[in-house]
Amino acid sequence: MKAIKWVGVAALAAVAGVANAADEGNWMVRARALYMNPHNGNGGGLVGAGAVPDVEAESKVFPEVDISYFFTKNIAAELILTYPQKHDIDLDGLGKIGSVKHLPPTLTLQYHFNPEGTLRPYVGAGINYTRFSSVDLDANLAIGGTTGLPLRIDRSSFGWALQVGADYKIADKWFLNVDLKYVTIDTDIYVKNNAVALQGQKVSKLDIDPLLFSVGIGYRF
Repeated sequence: MKAIKWVGVAALAAVAGVANAADEGNWMVRARALYMNPHNGNGGGLVGAGAVPDVEAESKVFPEVDISYFFTKNIAAELILTYPQKHDIDLDGLGKIGSVKHLPPTLTLQYHFNPEGTLRPYVGAGINYTRFSSVDLDANLAIGGTTGLPLRIDRSSFGWALQVGADYKIADKWFLNVDLKYVTIDTDIYVKNNAVALQGQKVSKLDIDPLLFSVGIGYRF
Protein backbone atom coordinates (compact mmCIF):
# COMPACT_ATOMS: atom_id res chain seq x y z
CA MET A 1 0.00 0.00 0.00
CA LYS A 2 2.84 2.37 0.82
CA ALA A 3 4.36 1.71 -2.59
CA ILE A 4 1.06 2.55 -4.27
CA LYS A 5 0.78 5.69 -2.13
CA TRP A 6 4.24 6.91 -3.12
CA VAL A 7 3.58 6.13 -6.79
CA GLY A 8 0.42 8.24 -6.54
CA VAL A 9 2.33 11.10 -4.92
CA ALA A 10 5.00 10.95 -7.62
CA ALA A 11 2.36 10.96 -10.35
CA LEU A 12 0.63 13.99 -8.82
CA ALA A 13 3.99 15.77 -8.54
CA ALA A 14 4.73 15.04 -12.21
CA VAL A 15 1.32 16.36 -13.28
CA ALA A 16 1.82 19.47 -11.15
CA GLY A 17 5.22 20.01 -12.75
CA VAL A 18 3.75 19.81 -16.24
CA ALA A 19 0.95 22.18 -15.23
CA ASN A 20 3.45 24.69 -13.83
CA ALA A 21 5.58 24.49 -17.00
CA ALA A 22 2.53 25.23 -19.15
CA ASP A 23 1.02 27.74 -16.72
CA GLU A 24 1.91 30.73 -18.89
CA GLY A 25 0.01 29.24 -21.83
CA ASN A 26 0.73 28.92 -25.54
CA TRP A 27 -0.65 32.31 -26.63
CA MET A 28 0.88 35.75 -26.22
CA VAL A 29 -0.57 39.11 -27.21
CA ARG A 30 1.51 42.27 -27.29
CA ALA A 31 0.59 45.93 -27.79
CA ARG A 32 3.48 48.07 -28.99
CA ALA A 33 4.33 51.58 -30.10
CA LEU A 34 6.27 51.32 -33.35
CA TYR A 35 8.66 53.77 -35.01
CA MET A 36 9.00 53.25 -38.76
CA ASN A 37 12.18 54.56 -40.38
CA PRO A 38 12.06 53.98 -44.16
CA HIS A 39 15.31 53.19 -45.93
CA ASN A 40 14.01 55.00 -49.03
CA GLY A 41 16.38 53.40 -51.51
CA ASN A 42 17.04 54.94 -54.90
CA GLY A 43 14.26 53.84 -57.20
CA GLY A 44 15.75 55.20 -60.40
CA GLY A 45 14.57 57.90 -62.79
CA LEU A 46 11.72 58.20 -65.23
CA VAL A 47 12.02 55.62 -67.96
CA GLY A 48 12.57 57.22 -71.33
CA ALA A 49 12.19 60.80 -70.12
CA GLY A 50 15.24 61.73 -68.09
CA ALA A 51 15.94 61.45 -64.39
CA VAL A 52 13.70 62.52 -61.52
CA PRO A 53 14.65 62.84 -57.84
CA ASP A 54 14.31 59.91 -55.45
CA VAL A 55 10.80 59.12 -54.21
CA GLU A 56 10.63 58.92 -50.42
CA ALA A 57 8.11 57.89 -47.73
CA GLU A 58 8.05 59.72 -44.40
CA SER A 59 9.04 58.28 -41.02
CA LYS A 60 6.27 57.93 -38.47
CA VAL A 61 5.11 56.39 -35.17
CA PHE A 62 1.98 54.25 -34.92
CA PRO A 63 0.43 51.49 -32.75
CA GLU A 64 0.87 47.82 -33.51
CA VAL A 65 -0.59 44.58 -32.10
CA ASP A 66 0.88 41.13 -32.51
CA ILE A 67 -0.37 37.65 -31.67
CA SER A 68 2.05 34.79 -31.00
CA TYR A 69 1.48 31.06 -30.67
CA PHE A 70 4.14 28.88 -29.02
CA PHE A 71 4.41 25.45 -30.63
CA THR A 72 7.12 24.55 -28.11
CA LYS A 73 8.94 26.45 -25.35
CA ASN A 74 11.41 27.73 -27.92
CA ILE A 75 9.51 28.00 -31.19
CA ALA A 76 6.66 30.42 -31.88
CA ALA A 77 4.88 32.05 -34.81
CA GLU A 78 4.03 35.76 -34.61
CA LEU A 79 1.44 37.66 -36.67
CA ILE A 80 2.05 41.42 -36.63
CA LEU A 81 -0.96 43.66 -37.28
CA THR A 82 -1.91 47.33 -37.46
CA TYR A 83 -4.47 49.48 -39.26
CA PRO A 84 -3.76 51.20 -42.63
CA GLN A 85 -1.12 53.88 -42.19
CA LYS A 86 -1.07 57.09 -44.23
CA HIS A 87 2.31 58.27 -45.52
CA ASP A 88 3.23 61.51 -47.24
CA ILE A 89 5.36 60.86 -50.34
CA ASP A 90 8.11 63.30 -51.29
CA LEU A 91 10.38 63.88 -54.23
CA ASP A 92 13.81 64.48 -52.78
CA GLY A 93 14.46 68.23 -52.71
CA LEU A 94 11.12 69.12 -54.29
CA GLY A 95 8.68 68.39 -51.49
CA LYS A 96 5.43 66.49 -51.17
CA ILE A 97 3.82 64.96 -54.26
CA GLY A 98 0.95 63.20 -52.47
CA SER A 99 0.18 60.39 -50.07
CA VAL A 100 -0.66 56.69 -49.87
CA LYS A 101 -1.93 54.33 -47.18
CA HIS A 102 -0.39 50.94 -46.57
CA LEU A 103 -1.42 47.90 -44.53
CA PRO A 104 1.60 45.67 -43.81
CA PRO A 105 0.69 42.41 -41.97
CA THR A 106 3.81 40.36 -41.27
CA LEU A 107 4.21 36.72 -40.21
CA THR A 108 7.44 35.48 -38.61
CA LEU A 109 8.71 32.20 -37.19
CA GLN A 110 10.73 32.79 -34.03
CA TYR A 111 13.26 30.98 -31.86
CA HIS A 112 13.14 32.00 -28.18
CA PHE A 113 16.26 31.66 -26.07
CA ASN A 114 15.97 31.09 -22.30
CA PRO A 115 12.17 30.50 -22.57
CA GLU A 116 11.63 30.14 -18.82
CA GLY A 117 13.91 32.95 -17.66
CA THR A 118 13.17 36.51 -16.68
CA LEU A 119 14.88 37.88 -19.81
CA ARG A 120 13.84 35.98 -22.95
CA PRO A 121 15.59 37.07 -26.18
CA TYR A 122 14.43 35.81 -29.56
CA VAL A 123 15.17 35.99 -33.28
CA GLY A 124 12.75 35.57 -36.15
CA ALA A 125 12.33 35.55 -39.91
CA GLY A 126 9.29 35.56 -42.13
CA ILE A 127 7.26 37.22 -44.86
CA ASN A 128 5.46 40.53 -45.30
CA TYR A 129 2.47 41.39 -47.45
CA THR A 130 1.72 45.09 -47.93
CA ARG A 131 -1.48 46.41 -49.47
CA PHE A 132 -1.42 50.02 -50.71
CA SER A 133 -4.63 52.06 -50.85
CA SER A 134 -5.94 55.66 -51.00
CA VAL A 135 -3.25 56.55 -53.55
CA ASP A 136 -3.12 60.28 -54.30
CA LEU A 137 0.06 61.15 -56.21
CA ASP A 138 0.89 63.96 -58.64
CA ALA A 139 4.48 64.44 -59.79
CA ASN A 140 3.87 68.16 -60.46
CA LEU A 141 6.73 68.16 -62.95
CA ALA A 142 7.11 69.12 -66.60
CA ILE A 143 8.37 65.92 -68.23
CA GLY A 144 7.96 64.90 -71.85
CA GLY A 145 5.73 67.91 -72.54
CA THR A 146 3.30 66.99 -69.74
CA THR A 147 2.85 68.93 -66.49
CA GLY A 148 1.32 67.74 -63.23
CA LEU A 149 1.66 64.05 -64.09
CA PRO A 150 -0.98 61.88 -62.37
CA LEU A 151 0.66 58.73 -61.03
CA ARG A 152 -0.37 55.25 -59.94
CA ILE A 153 1.42 52.43 -58.09
CA ASP A 154 1.29 48.66 -57.82
CA ARG A 155 -1.14 47.97 -55.00
CA SER A 156 0.55 44.84 -53.57
CA SER A 157 4.03 44.08 -52.26
CA PHE A 158 5.56 40.84 -50.95
CA GLY A 159 8.84 40.85 -49.07
CA TRP A 160 11.02 39.35 -46.35
CA ALA A 161 11.15 40.21 -42.66
CA LEU A 162 13.99 39.76 -40.15
CA GLN A 163 13.47 40.26 -36.43
CA VAL A 164 15.32 40.37 -33.11
CA GLY A 165 13.86 41.22 -29.72
CA ALA A 166 13.37 40.29 -26.10
CA ASP A 167 10.63 39.84 -23.52
CA TYR A 168 11.29 40.77 -19.89
CA LYS A 169 8.98 39.20 -17.30
CA ILE A 170 7.63 41.82 -14.88
CA ALA A 171 4.78 39.85 -13.27
CA ASP A 172 2.88 36.60 -13.63
CA LYS A 173 2.08 36.34 -17.37
CA TRP A 174 3.06 40.00 -18.02
CA PHE A 175 6.12 41.08 -20.02
CA LEU A 176 7.86 44.17 -21.29
CA ASN A 177 8.95 43.84 -24.90
CA VAL A 178 11.48 45.49 -27.21
CA ASP A 179 11.63 44.50 -30.87
CA LEU A 180 13.59 45.43 -33.99
CA LYS A 181 12.55 44.37 -37.49
CA TYR A 182 13.79 44.95 -41.03
CA VAL A 183 11.13 44.49 -43.71
CA THR A 184 11.41 44.72 -47.50
CA ILE A 185 8.53 46.77 -48.95
CA ASP A 186 8.55 48.29 -52.43
CA THR A 187 6.21 49.27 -55.24
CA ASP A 188 6.59 50.49 -58.82
CA ILE A 189 5.24 53.93 -59.78
CA TYR A 190 3.65 54.52 -63.20
CA VAL A 191 2.14 57.37 -65.17
CA LYS A 192 -1.64 57.02 -65.29
CA ASN A 193 -3.21 56.28 -68.65
CA ASN A 194 -4.81 59.71 -68.89
CA ALA A 195 -1.36 61.30 -69.18
CA VAL A 196 -1.23 60.60 -72.90
CA ALA A 197 2.37 61.59 -73.58
CA LEU A 198 3.78 59.02 -71.16
CA GLN A 199 0.81 56.75 -70.50
CA GLY A 200 1.61 53.53 -68.67
CA GLN A 201 5.33 54.22 -68.38
CA LYS A 202 7.20 53.38 -65.20
CA VAL A 203 8.29 56.54 -63.39
CA SER A 204 10.25 55.13 -60.48
CA LYS A 205 10.28 52.55 -57.72
CA LEU A 206 9.43 53.38 -54.13
CA ASP A 207 11.77 51.23 -52.01
CA ILE A 208 10.54 51.79 -48.45
CA ASP A 209 12.41 48.85 -46.83
CA PRO A 210 11.79 50.15 -43.28
CA LEU A 211 13.61 49.54 -40.03
CA LEU A 212 10.91 49.08 -37.38
CA PHE A 213 11.68 49.67 -33.71
CA SER A 214 8.96 49.00 -31.15
CA VAL A 215 8.43 48.84 -27.39
CA GLY A 216 5.38 47.55 -25.58
CA ILE A 217 3.79 45.17 -23.15
CA GLY A 218 2.70 41.55 -23.57
CA TYR A 219 0.36 39.11 -21.85
CA ARG A 220 0.75 35.33 -22.12
CA PHE A 221 -2.14 32.96 -21.56
